[in-house]
Amino acid sequence: MTYIAAGTTAQSPWALRITPETAGWTYCGLRVATLSGETLEFETGGEEMLVLPLSGSCMVECDGVRLALDGRESVFASVTDFAYLPIGTTVRLTGEGRFALPSARATRRFPVRYAPADGVPVEVRGAGQSTRQVNNFCAPDAFECDKLVAVEVLTPGGNWSSYPPHKHDSESATEAVLEEIYYFEGGPGYQRVYGSPGKPIDVLAEVSCGDVVLVPHGYHGPSMAAPGYDLYYLNVLAGPAEKRSMAFCDDPRHAWVRSSWEGRPTDPRVPMTPIPGRRP
Repeated sequence: MTYIAAGTTAQSPWALRITPETAGWTYCGLRVATLSGETLEFETGGEEMLVLPLSGSCMVECDGVRLALDGRESVFASVTDFAYLPIGTTVRLTGEGRFALPSARATRRFPVRYAPADGVPVEVRGAGQSTRQVNNFCAPDAFECDKLVAVEVLTPGGNWSSYPPHKHDSESATEAVLEEIYYFEGGPGYQRVYGSPGKPIDVLAEVSCGDVVLVPHGYHGPSMAAPGYDLYYLNVLAGPAEKRSMAFCDDPRHAWVRSSWEGRPTDPRVPMTPIPGRRP
């Protein structure tokens, strides 16, 4: 199953629960919890995780450390702070709101950590109707962990992101093998995934709040925000390489699009949220 509609993987206490086993692959996972002041206790087991507020704030207790996450009103309101959870620990999460827990199977154990919102690198990528905002909060060069990579992308209504289409399914000097999850908020929009050489897949799904698209292989993109509707997605990636990477290969038919951005103005609606530490 590549397209997963909101609510179809709900398993108490999780509103969404995707594990490597349910996805049919090896590394990537994602959970979403909705809390109304209660405490959720769980084990990380063999997965390193993040606590990423989608809305609201929370307290995280792990390895004798207490971390207060300020969070945010919504994914379209601001960049958020987040917490890192190591493998092999018990976690208590108390708060009000909705919280994403991207995860990856890992072997190295890093300490529990707090990451402030003003340390998140925010990138404006593309130009014209390909302009989007990328919050590189757990990109390889922004945050240290073992296997997990995660970023947020905000696309204003009528724009395309995850474009040109690209893939992460062959090991080379310029490409890393990665499983990838797209978790959506806002919308409606559309997500395209199609086959790369010898690896067939064919998905064109309408997506909105709570929907997920799994990308085990193949070219993915574009992510299309319907006119009038902003689209958010959380990308969770992980793979077998010892060194974390987001290296990709564009579909050769559409690779020229990147060079077309040079010298073109970006969409003035982007960035879509205030950038922490930067004046408006």
